[in-house]
Amino acid sequence: MPESAISESHTPNSVFDVAVVGAGVVGLSIAWRAALRGLRVAVVDPDPGRGATYASAGMLAPVSEVTFTEEPLLRLGLASLARWPSFRTELEEASGRAVDYRTDGTLELAYDSDDLAQLDDLAAFEATLGLRVERLTGRECRKREPMLAPSIRGGLLARDDAWVDPRLLAPALCAALARARATFVAEPAVKIQSGLVRLAGGAVRAEQIVVAAGARSAALLPGLPVRPVKGQILRLRGPRGFLSACVRGWVHGVPVYLVPRENGEITLGATMEEQGFDPRVTAGGVYQLLRDARDLVPGIAELELAETRAGFRPGTPDNLPLIGATGLPGVYVATGHHRAGVLLSPVTADAVADLLTGAAGPPLLAACDPARFE
Repeated sequence: MPESAISESHTPNSVFDVAVVGAGVVGLSIAWRAALRGLRVAVVDPDPGRGATYASAGMLAPVSEVTFTEEPLLRLGLASLARWPSFRTELEEASGRAVDYRTDGTLELAYDSDDLAQLDDLAAFEATLGLRVERLTGRECRKREPMLAPSIRGGLLARDDAWVDPRLLAPALCAALARARATFVAEPAVKIQSGLVRLAGGAVRAEQIVVAAGARSAALLPGLPVRPVKGQILRLRGPRGFLSACVRGWVHGVPVYLVPRENGEITLGATMEEQGFDPRVTAGGVYQLLRDARDLVPGIAELELAETRAGFRPGTPDNLPLIGATGLPGVYVATGHHRAGVLLSPVTADAVADLLTGAAGPPLLAACDPARFE
């Protein structure tokens, strides 16, 4: 548990207004927003912020993440991105911690002519949606980012995209929750019942429960259509200013991204693998990421390889999250955010806090109703 997450004592007789099961960025954000509404909150997780959140890149990039079949997800992402500036300000004030929030936009790159054709098609699609993107020549891309390879054919600039450091975000949320006198229960949940979160060595009682356990939510709510999507991700260490913007590229049709941090670290990712809960970092995964990233930014070959890691994104059949009531009275779910957990945290947290306090959530969340697959 982060040092800032100083818990109140929890006794078997405690009854909370809400128990949030899972302390990734989504669960922590929900718990914080619920606490701000005056609810007595328990957060149940043996290691807050150390799951998929710890492995993620933290991109707030609904524009550069858009695909031809996911317009509802785009609209949800844009709504959440609009909340991020105030969410960040409130969180930094509440926690006393910075989260390295950056608004330098995303530079999308094409390595060869086929990649450029794909990027052109995407730009035309984005234009039909009214998104703000700017086409750039290869020379214009290199002027913005001098470390790019001379062979870059062209790119797009998504000016409104942003990013944040999840490894600073999760401790900030824990600190804000500690100041709001939330209780942290450092044990894994093993079963969910109405009014009860069963633990290996006891239970947490709560009038309402939110399951936000990411890819492992289905183990707590059998039948929930959530699966793990493995992602291998690397961290490189270099000089500050090596890159100024988030760089996403297509190399022979394969996507890769590089996200710079204030401390000079660069997050490089990420593979997309349907391998279940396989925690291995493989030689092939590391090679693929370094190979493709080096084609875009040759200088990364000189940086220190500081970390390799695998994480598990919570995927759903339609890539939209599951946010809402379940078949168990008083039990809600907030999972299935796939690649967009950090981006969608503000809109998810506000929507779930609305549900917990009897308020109407935003209409956009109707598409995320867990009952849509029944």
